[in-house]
Amino acid sequence: MKQLSGKILFLFLLIGFSLGGYGQSLDQAKKWYNEGLYEEAKPAFERLVIQSPNNSQYSLWYGVCCFETGDWEKAQKYLLIAKNRKVLDSYRYLAAIYTSSYRFAEAAKIWEEYIAEMTKKKENTQAYEQQLERVEKLVRMKARTEDVQIIDSIVVNKDQILSAYLLSEDCGTLLMYNDFFQSAGQSESTVYLNPKGDQAYYAYQSYEEQYTLFTQSKLLDIWTDEKALFSTDLADNNYPFVLGDGLTLYFASKGNGSIGGYDLFVTRYNTNTNSYLMPEQLGMPFNSIANDYMMVIDEAKGLGWFVSDRNQPEGKACVYLYIPNEFRKYLPESENDEWLIARANLQSIRDTWQTGNDYTEQIRLAKTDLSLTEKKIIRDFEFIVNDRTIYYTLNEFRSTEAKAFYERVIGLRQQANTLEVNLYDKRQSYAQGNTTVRDQLKPSILQSEIELRTLLTQINEWEKRARNTENVSLMN
Repeated sequence: MKQLSGKILFLFLLIGFSLGGYGQSLDQAKKWYNEGLYEEAKPAFERLVIQSPNNSQYSLWYGVCCFETGDWEKAQKYLLIAKNRKVLDSYRYLAAIYTSSYRFAEAAKIWEEYIAEMTKKKENTQAYEQQLERVEKLVRMKARTEDVQIIDSIVVNKDQILSAYLLSEDCGTLLMYNDFFQSAGQSESTVYLNPKGDQAYYAYQSYEEQYTLFTQSKLLDIWTDEKALFSTDLADNNYPFVLGDGLTLYFASKGNGSIGGYDLFVTRYNTNTNSYLMPEQLGMPFNSIANDYMMVIDEAKGLGWFVSDRNQPEGKACVYLYIPNEFRKYLPESENDEWLIARANLQSIRDTWQTGNDYTEQIRLAKTDLSLTEKKIIRDFEFIVNDRTIYYTLNEFRSTEAKAFYERVIGLRQQANTLEVNLYDKRQSYAQGNTTVRDQLKPSILQSEIELRTLLTQINEWEKRARNTENVSLMN
């Protein structure tokens, strides 16, 4: 009997010590968790979820630790356990996982459920409704991912991004802000100089540590007449570049509906109002939930560059080289969401390549200084006659008839470009206008869209005639 009592006493002592250690372990883990030391807290919570798999709070804490340490697959598993038991903090972390994984529709559903739960508790949901609007926008953007050929990429230090850009003389010049202005201060901005070197575009921190875009003109040897590009835009805007037309401006902004950090935008200068139109946000894959900036298009080379820090370690960025589309093209609709995610997030640039295309020459051209070549190639256009022949000027045509056909193509393209600019202006006015203005513009926009489609069809037809006629001439 005494022997049995001793065993029972020993068992109670063992349980007591175990519970004491358990409490101490939990208290220490919670302390680390509250201090943001997730790596330290993670092993303790892992033991707890194994011991008590039905404890929703343990599942939350362990799920958050996994999330903060980059183990998203395990984080999702335990955060879902917590969510199914209505632990509200789990909703926000799950939404973050789905958003970062480009599963935007799932993120939207989570935010809807979270807002519903918070509404029941009579909590203010404005901030969460903004998050819902953001992921709903991301759903739409992913569905309209552009079909663009990204032909090369290079990872560099963020302060060395311009080392990947080699522009032709006709494109202008890019410089770092500190180099151009001989400034010793810290600035992450760049300066774009037009081909003549008498107009500069740049940004600097003008207030509240936000960047504002400016331009300056050079008179004789003096830079003067500094002006803000957007007098009413208080967003953080940076990294300007202007196309050869002197009107089209690309820049990066953390405002204007950015989906994450800096986003790429384009706008045009309206000579009638002496101001820029409402900026248009570029789509995926140019923009992402990370920082995307420094969009440059070299029309002489037929190439473009942009920078992104998506999937990059701290202090690094990836400079992408791509072939600009003459007209915006979107990926075809697909039920394969994983394929669409890969294209939208640029998981592999090879996925963007067209079958049978060899990009060796374009990659070489991107790294070539055209000013050093013996003979500068005059390129009024690029017309592919056949697999071995490309024309760049009208004088290269052998057939007078084919030349006349292609002159028709040039004229139609000019009409299409003018119509496209006018259509862009109308769409911007439509977006900014009230109901009356929209009702007035809608028929005109629809008519312009029909006319543009007709012109594009005619361009294709006349190009085929020119190509066929010239090939017959070459064979003879």
